Amino acid sequence: MDISVISPGREKKKRRTHVKVDETVTNSPDSPKLPKSFVFKSGHVGKSVEALVRDMRRVMEPHTATKLKERKSNRLKDFVAIAGQFGVTQFLIFTRTDNGTNFRLTRTPRGPTLCFRVLKYSLIRDVLASQIDPKSFISEFHTPPLLVLNNFDGDENHLKLMITMFQSMFPSINVNKIQLADARRVVLFNYNPDTKIIDFRHYSIGVKPIGISKSVRKVINSNVPDLHEYRDISEFVLREGHISESEAESGVEATVTLAQDFVGKINKKSDQRAIKLTEIGPRMELQLVKIQSGLCDGEILFHEFIKKTPAEIKSIERERQKKKQETALRRKEQEKNVERKKAEKEAHRLATSGRTISESKDEEEDDDEDESDEEDDDDNEVDEKEDNDDDDDDDDDEGDEDDEDDEDDEDEVDEKYEEEDEQQQSSADEMDVDPKYIGSP
Repeated sequence: MDISVISPGREKKKRRTHVKVDETVTNSPDSPKLPKSFVFKSGHVGKSVEALVRDMRRVMEPHTATKLKERKSNRLKDFVAIAGQFGVTQFLIFTRTDNGTNFRLTRTPRGPTLCFRVLKYSLIRDVLASQIDPKSFISEFHTPPLLVLNNFDGDENHLKLMITMFQSMFPSINVNKIQLADARRVVLFNYNPDTKIIDFRHYSIGVKPIGISKSVRKVINSNVPDLHEYRDISEFVLREGHISESEAESGVEATVTLAQDFVGKINKKSDQRAIKLTEIGPRMELQLVKIQSGLCDGEILFHEFIKKTPAEIKSIERERQKKKQETALRRKEQEKNVERKKAEKEAHRLATSGRTISESKDEEEDDDEDESDEEDDDDNEVDEKEDNDDDDDDDDDEGDEDDEDDEDDEDEVDEKYEEEDEQQQSSADEMDVDPKYIGSP
């Protein structure tokens, strides 16, 4: 008989499918610290501002908490408490008041804070709805965007501080190591010195061949066009009124030579390509209101609408220093109270042979319970003795009653015999017979 041996199958092991992060680059001492951010709302802001918060999280990807869930009970100190654990360096906070929507950009953990007023804004869905041929963007958010600052040329201190804060929002670029395929998005801050308004824009970076129309580009990219409305492919290529001037031919200034391979099959190294920017959204118009030295508090370094004299500034500074001193004194007093309580606790522990206060209290309660139990036992013994005495008295009373009943029975028998004797005597008298013969046979 043939016997077949079935060997057990090999255990299936899970294999990672995503690309591993090069820790030697991100965690090396020479590499700069990556900026990470929290984008959240504070207070009741409405659904539109909540959507703006989600869109700004898309802008700050991938180094941001995209699924951060804030509660109504959360305060700023709650986010500060966990920011250090995750290495968060920036907070982007949106609030809403009766005057409008506000935006605060702060650096953790000690500031400074830039406070903006959001004059206008458009969401990502609004920007895509305004485009003739909207696109979906997925892989663009796998890498951080590039940063472009325009017209920040003034010598004012608040402009220099804004430049530093905007630059700290995104990782710095190393032109010697950056991959061309990683440059997929760009964030633009444009400052208008006349109106003092900052325009915020978010674009996707793409390239296209030079000197050809959109129809020919579709054929080159191996995308099969829809030709059911045309009798010949020449009608599709030479159709009129469908191609704009910008799509027909790119200018010389927008032409670049690819230094590396870019995204796409036809975008190879050393090819001539034209740069094309497609807006993703959101849009915002910002106006700087004030700058605070701390994390959403502290000294006001700049204010757009309120100006103070040097004397007022000195007075405010004195009040601030006074509050700091009072706070320091209260903190020292609290520390002394804590040390005193610790010393009292240690002394009590030594006095009770290493027992804690709670253990000694528990032992005292146990002793009190034992004493109360002993008293209850004594009372129970006394009660039992009295009950036994009462039972004996009851037994004596029952014996006396039995004796009385026996005497009553004997009296009844005697009375019965006396009656019978009287009857016999009366009958003997009537018959004149000797009583001693009565009843004899």
